[in-house]
Amino acid sequence: MSSRKVVVALLVLLVVIIAVAAWFFLIRGVGAPTVVKIGKIDPANLPAKETLSSALFGAGDIPTLDPSLAEDTTSIQMGLELFVGLTRLNEETAQVEPGMATEWKVSDDGLVYTFTLRQGIPWVHYDREAGEVVVVKDEQGNPRYVTAHDFVYGVKRTLDPKTGSNYAYVNWIIKNAQAVNGGSELGDQDPLYGKVDEIGVRALDDYTIEYTLTQPASFFPGIASMWINWAQPKWLIEEKGDKWIEPENIQSYGPYVLGDWTHDVSATLVANPFWPGIDSVPKPSIKYIHFTMLDESPSFANYEAGLADVAGVPLTELDRVKADPVLSKELSINPEFCTYYYGFNVTKPPFDDVNVRKAFSWAVNRKAIVENVTKGGQEPARWFSRPGLTAAPDPAKGDDFGPPAEGDPVKAKEFLAASKYGGADKLPEITLMVNQVEGHVKIAEAIQQMWQETLGVKVNLVTQEWKVYLDTLDSDPPQVWRLGWCYDYADADNFARGVFRSDSGNNHTRWKNEKFDQLVDQAAVETDLQKRHDLYVQAEKILVEEDAAIIPIYWYTRVQVTKPYVTRTYGLGGHEAYEKWKINK
Repeated sequence: MSSRKVVVALLVLLVVIIAVAAWFFLIRGVGAPTVVKIGKIDPANLPAKETLSSALFGAGDIPTLDPSLAEDTTSIQMGLELFVGLTRLNEETAQVEPGMATEWKVSDDGLVYTFTLRQGIPWVHYDREAGEVVVVKDEQGNPRYVTAHDFVYGVKRTLDPKTGSNYAYVNWIIKNAQAVNGGSELGDQDPLYGKVDEIGVRALDDYTIEYTLTQPASFFPGIASMWINWAQPKWLIEEKGDKWIEPENIQSYGPYVLGDWTHDVSATLVANPFWPGIDSVPKPSIKYIHFTMLDESPSFANYEAGLADVAGVPLTELDRVKADPVLSKELSINPEFCTYYYGFNVTKPPFDDVNVRKAFSWAVNRKAIVENVTKGGQEPARWFSRPGLTAAPDPAKGDDFGPPAEGDPVKAKEFLAASKYGGADKLPEITLMVNQVEGHVKIAEAIQQMWQETLGVKVNLVTQEWKVYLDTLDSDPPQVWRLGWCYDYADADNFARGVFRSDSGNNHTRWKNEKFDQLVDQAAVETDLQKRHDLYVQAEKILVEEDAAIIPIYWYTRVQVTKPYVTRTYGLGGHEAYEKWKINK
């Protein structure tokens, strides 16, 4: 071989070696930047052209940023920007898309799901003193990348009874999870209680995670998107305990990082420069998202004053907004997979009597509420599972049951007369509790009046700040209370079984019905869609008609105003995908 050919061959070999080495170091993060200067965040002086100011939170602090403990829209909204699940639900279609997993496979028997993770996504933290987003490093000084082990830890921590997650029951579909979590008939006497390593989830390697289920569940990829299954930083939680979610400590890996959280006032997210961007969760184009914690009226006033870029519309302002030549063009009314309802604590008199519950439900004129109070295109709800969800009851399919949309005063009075109390004068004092939001108070006042006029019952109305309200529902639910439920995955299972099965952490009614449990359990494993639908119809009839454990009121719409310089998406489930929004101020 000539010396010229030898030189060329050596040069080619050198190029190959350099390319392989570069690839190796890129994958390992060696030599890659681990710090990006952002600057110190002053919530009162954020650069306007780089900031979206959102007034969609309402009054009250963020209850938590802990994925294992989140159970409300505000906490989940924040989490969706800080973390990414194995899968991601498209906010406008509710379809399951790849998230941190690039692909997943299911075994022939439908019991084993295997997810393959993306590589090279680092854990990050915003250093408030230095004004920098930094990649988290391990004890050896190497970048910490999100791995299957972090996801396994998140699942096990959620199911650990010591964590106290109200959403843990969703994961009982995973092998041994129910017993470990304390949900079996033996409770904390079960031999598996608290033994999280017995749960059917494991890391096959750093980037492959395997779930083994107790039964086939076609909706499991949707459950895999949920916050209770997100990766969590074990090293940080073990060091900081409950304080790991505070702004000076928190570590995350999603499209945004937490820049500031002034409790009860505001929170600011800053775009994560280390998030690579994927189809379902792109790299953010807006640098800062600033959330204010104000009630609807002051939030809307800020919007009109140019201090907010998006806001909800108070019920009292909707007619004016619709008539205003400018605001009407900025108004959007979009459907949501959510249900607004009142629940009874069936253990507290007088609602331990089914006829009293029926009387109060049949006395509500849902049609009047959506036409005269909310006025935002909401639909009167006669059952709980929102039409449009997979297998849910649907008027378009001919389903016709539950309390009438207009109510039925005659039947309501008959139910009350048939109760053990016999009439309004024998009823104990009754309290209705809602969280402190103007719109909820307006609706409550309208329903108060309906109960007074139809049944002759005067009901006391009490309000609480959101975080306190959630604690009250968890510890000692009042006689009647308000909540909304938005889909976590777009299946009737998430509504009927997910909320009102007797052992659900979200069942604040204290109501139990063995036949209902059997029906929703059967529907969960049924593969024939029509049969599933029929099972949910039977279950819903028990919930809202035969036992009247709740009062379904309306199916939501999202009523908002958005500045014309904002390009955005519209979420179906009460959450927004801010990483997909753009501003051009």
